[in-house]
Amino acid sequence: MLQHSGTGRARRWSGVVLATALGLSAAVYAAAPVTAAQPAPVNVQLLAVNDFHGALDPSLTKPSSTDQSTWYYRGGAEYLANFVTTYAAKNPNTVKISAGDMIGASPLLSALFHDEPSVMAFNEMGFDFNVAGNHEFDEGWQELLRMQNGGCHPVDGCFPGVPAFPGASFEYLAGNVIRLDNGQTLFPAYAVREFQGVKVGFIGIALDSTPTIVVPSGVEGLEFQPEVAAINQYAKILKDQGVKAIVAILHDGAAAGPTINSCTTSDPFFANVVMKVDPEVDALITGHSHNAYNCEVQVKKNYAPMLVTSAAYNGRYLTDINLTINATNDQVSAKTATNVPVETPYLSAVPDPAMKALLDQYRAASAPLANRIVGSITADITRAGGTSGEEALGDVLADGQLADTKAAERGGAVIAMTNPGGIRTDLLYNQISGGELPGQVTYGEAFAVQPFSNSLVTLTLTGAQLKTVLEQQFVGCGQPAGGQKILQVSAGFTYTWSTSAACGSKISNMQLNGVAIDPAASYRVTVNNFLAGGGDNFLGFKAGTNLLTGRIDLDAFVDYLGANSPVAPGPQNRI
Repeated sequence: MLQHSGTGRARRWSGVVLATALGLSAAVYAAAPVTAAQPAPVNVQLLAVNDFHGALDPSLTKPSSTDQSTWYYRGGAEYLANFVTTYAAKNPNTVKISAGDMIGASPLLSALFHDEPSVMAFNEMGFDFNVAGNHEFDEGWQELLRMQNGGCHPVDGCFPGVPAFPGASFEYLAGNVIRLDNGQTLFPAYAVREFQGVKVGFIGIALDSTPTIVVPSGVEGLEFQPEVAAINQYAKILKDQGVKAIVAILHDGAAAGPTINSCTTSDPFFANVVMKVDPEVDALITGHSHNAYNCEVQVKKNYAPMLVTSAAYNGRYLTDINLTINATNDQVSAKTATNVPVETPYLSAVPDPAMKALLDQYRAASAPLANRIVGSITADITRAGGTSGEEALGDVLADGQLADTKAAERGGAVIAMTNPGGIRTDLLYNQISGGELPGQVTYGEAFAVQPFSNSLVTLTLTGAQLKTVLEQQFVGCGQPAGGQKILQVSAGFTYTWSTSAACGSKISNMQLNGVAIDPAASYRVTVNNFLAGGGDNFLGFKAGTNLLTGRIDLDAFVDYLGANSPVAPGPQNRI
């Protein structure tokens, strides 16, 4: 053995033999073995948001108090940038990630410029990746390519008074979106980053049901492949390349956790998606559901748990993920994640100066557009509801949504409904916001009525399912303590409700254009995406089938004002 071994151990043994032969103490010569220093582990930080939806301006939370010290801003690019900068400064090995729907269904400041300001804002924050979410396809996949590559809008051209649009400095990922004209992915499926000699792979996957919830023209010529199969396909490719630290970014998600840093693992998303993902994926960053959650999930025995995270929506949370990677074998040896609320005290709020300077250019340029006259009204149209809960403004908004989606190619709707909580202010005859005449309505005033930029969703309900939804308007029948929520309905649809009747029997006499609603018949109903997802405890809408996502509710409202001015208050005679 000694003759054929060149190991240090054999050489040390020879030394001991020699020392013994010389009559010397072996302890003098048998020095402790010298072990090469192990390379230090590499720490990589991931900062993630999802479903920003162009929410460049923050929301202001005012608790029921006049004490402004209790108020705070939530989200907003100028304050999100502060958080991103602070956390990124903790680790030079930082990757900034958006898990889809960065744009689309956006507020005025972003939407007026076809979401160029939001892309510019994420450029300013130095983001690295964005997965193509379903709302990224709202204006079509060719427009999404423009978001990546830059240039003027093909119809509206370049916008004066704001920066030229260079496109995203971050990289779009969409490994399961295939162009049928060339068989290639619309955007790259994955990317690899190297830090101090270790590699981390990032896989980007779109919502595979996107074609069922956007206007068909937006995804014409594309194929959306199953999410889990795509993640696992590219995880194998990365492993074959020797990449062992793998992060999947998926625009799909789950219900909220009990807290922002826990999960509801009983949600079907975990059984249908998470538990089927390759267990060697170290972290799954998700979105779409607009919920905040964060946990570790044991996907398969004898593998390390997988991080599963989501940061709600509108930049209201920032997920801080930290991966410790063994520099010897490139495996993730430890991982943590925390959802950080992006909350800034109102009285001490200081926006990021570079971001403010960028957005102020768009604010100045948008002022003439915000003051554009879009229609007129004959009198105040308010949210005040009578004993039935029907509002004059609710009637008008529902009529606008029906008008926008009644054409067969737009959904074929026969009924439209909207939630009262989505109607944020009144249209007042004498309100003057941009130098207009009394009775005239500006775009900014219309926007204030519906500021959430919800998408319209047309779905199919049976008459029986429609009754189930209406039964859920009342406390104890669907609504928690705190009051009923009466949905506002479009012209032609009428019904009666009873205060004293038991749950399940409160709704009666449902009619459409004077004809009784047939419990077994199917009806196309338009609501906003908030309601379609079961918002405000209207879980009955989740039974809807053949969903088609259309335009923003504000756009439908503006078009209705323009086509029907002067608009009178709704008649409040439907409920």
